[in-house]
Amino acid sequence: MLICPQCKFENPHANKFCQNCGTSLTHKVCPECSTEVPVNAQLCHQCGAECGTVWWAIIAKEPTVAESSFIPAGIEGDEGTVSATSSSSSSPLPSTSQLAVGSYLDQEQRYQLLESLSTPKENAVSTELGVRVLDCQPYQLSPIEAMLANQQQGLTPSVETNEIPSLAKAYISLQSQTHPGIPLIHDAWQQDDMQVVIIQDRSNWQNLLDLWQEETTSSLQILHWCYQMTQLWTILEPVKCRQSLLELSNLRLDEDQTLALQQLYVEPLNSQLAIAELSDDEEADTFALQGQPFTIQALGRIWQTLFRQSQRTQFGSIVQILEDLQVGRIQKIAQLRSRLEETAAELEAPLTSTFQPTEEQEPDAPTILQLDELEDISVKADDLPTVVLSMQLSSLEDAGRTDVGRQRHHNEDCFGIETKIEKLELPKNRVLQARGLYILCDGMGGHAGGEIASELAVNTLRKYFQEHWIANQMPTEDSIREAVYLANQAIFQINQQDARSGVGRMGTTLVVLLIQGTQAAVAHVGDSRLYRLTRKQGLEQITVDHEVGQREIARGVEASIAYARPDAYQLTQALGPRDENSINPDVEFFEINEDSLLILASDGLSDNDLLEIHCQNHLIPILSSDTNLERSVTKLIDLANEYNGHDNITAILVRAKVRPNMEGTGE
Repeated sequence: MLICPQCKFENPHANKFCQNCGTSLTHKVCPECSTEVPVNAQLCHQCGAECGTVWWAIIAKEPTVAESSFIPAGIEGDEGTVSATSSSSSSPLPSTSQLAVGSYLDQEQRYQLLESLSTPKENAVSTELGVRVLDCQPYQLSPIEAMLANQQQGLTPSVETNEIPSLAKAYISLQSQTHPGIPLIHDAWQQDDMQVVIIQDRSNWQNLLDLWQEETTSSLQILHWCYQMTQLWTILEPVKCRQSLLELSNLRLDEDQTLALQQLYVEPLNSQLAIAELSDDEEADTFALQGQPFTIQALGRIWQTLFRQSQRTQFGSIVQILEDLQVGRIQKIAQLRSRLEETAAELEAPLTSTFQPTEEQEPDAPTILQLDELEDISVKADDLPTVVLSMQLSSLEDAGRTDVGRQRHHNEDCFGIETKIEKLELPKNRVLQARGLYILCDGMGGHAGGEIASELAVNTLRKYFQEHWIANQMPTEDSIREAVYLANQAIFQINQQDARSGVGRMGTTLVVLLIQGTQAAVAHVGDSRLYRLTRKQGLEQITVDHEVGQREIARGVEASIAYARPDAYQLTQALGPRDENSINPDVEFFEINEDSLLILASDGLSDNDLLEIHCQNHLIPILSSDTNLERSVTKLIDLANEYNGHDNITAILVRAKVRPNMEGTGE
């Protein structure tokens, strides 16, 4: 079946247009010049930009039963079914003479080779071959995708276990963890004794070694990468893929400089590994198998090799850590994490003791490291701790839009965005000071009522914070409450002056977000919402609607009963209809410790769980810096019009990126 790229509707394979929304299933729009191009085209014929769907294909010889090593949790094969690929001992690959550039890997002629296959180096970790391929049927649902979707819904897998290539099983086992370091699997199949796995293409991502050796890369950043390796080690150990961390060319960085793997390498049957460093004239980027126990000493050896090949001097306590790893004084991953934490604290101590913030420069709060030992090795990667580093804002972007919807005649929503960004950038120092004020109001009271109330609330809060927001200091809870009460009073006075009564009294909901560096605060009245999306936690609703149903739940009533009431969605609070004694705005503070997408939404956007249902396809991609926020907010409005449309629709998107605070550390 063909999955519509716009609405995700399932269409018969022969369809040229989506049966649900009419989107073309044979052509798409070039992201650079907006020219219509075939879906199977790699490059735009107008501007030459790459617009095709490109994957990374891994091709390997199927190992013998004796070479297999493990069956990942949740994947049970038949007796004798292989479940992992041996590294150096597998048989030579089939002849690749027939797999020339432009030829297809599969009989269905879906995956087309974009480059020639190269012979593996003698010292390579695996005899597997990797190559970029073009997906000529990008809207076709693959069997692996269908199987994973069924598993998430608790349905029977659509692919027989014995049909899954052994090389693919580790990817499938780790898929549910959604760790950014693990590449996602897209497709896999077996043809004779050759197995093919199609995964996310990371071949063009930056090599860790390249940035490791940059003079501008600080010691704390290197320490952060070492810590991320210990996290990945814990994730890879149950599926016996720790080998993936031991080839330098496999260590990549994503757009946020987070450590990631290009692909997975499975350990040999006996899980015995020793690391022998190759001489410099061999251009070592990997390690040789020697037959000694596979322990965390391997991590110490890869770190030593990174220092040696980058010609970078080892620093501080990292020298002692590497020595203790080598002689076996550090044997558990928890010990290693603790030592890395201590080293990070040492490097940060000079900063915290000598750095005195001026009125224009306030330090950001540190992220606290949790060192609880993981008892369950199957714990999700999201629950793993983060190394103790002060985080700082690296970028702050925003976009907002409001729309009347499909049933209303006028728009009673209003929003306001006000940001101030100051950046200082020097060869070895970069400071970004940013603050943002984001206000969204959904008015009520009819024409010449709701829109007046919402606009008045936005302008009152903007004016208040222009006068009372002290430079580089987050406003206090009392200050935020005062701003909300002033907005309420401004609307209430007009209601009193015009002698409005009953439903004729105008009012508005309010949700306001304040950002100062990595600190954030939200205040709200009514049912306009703030959501937060991160890769670790997914989509979270930060605010709780002020409505009868939620009030009853707070009193202990079951949700099904609370929302069976006819007045369940009636607001219990709003700005304007009554004086300030009748409102109690909720105010909450939180830290931005990881890259986040913050979404302010009126109920025209949030109704019917629209954001929750479409999070995977419409929100998660917006976390990427490559995704245009203006276009994204427009797409959200269009989505709401398609599935809701009964009310005015307003959305504000705020994308906040953070990175470890490494200024002034020196080498």
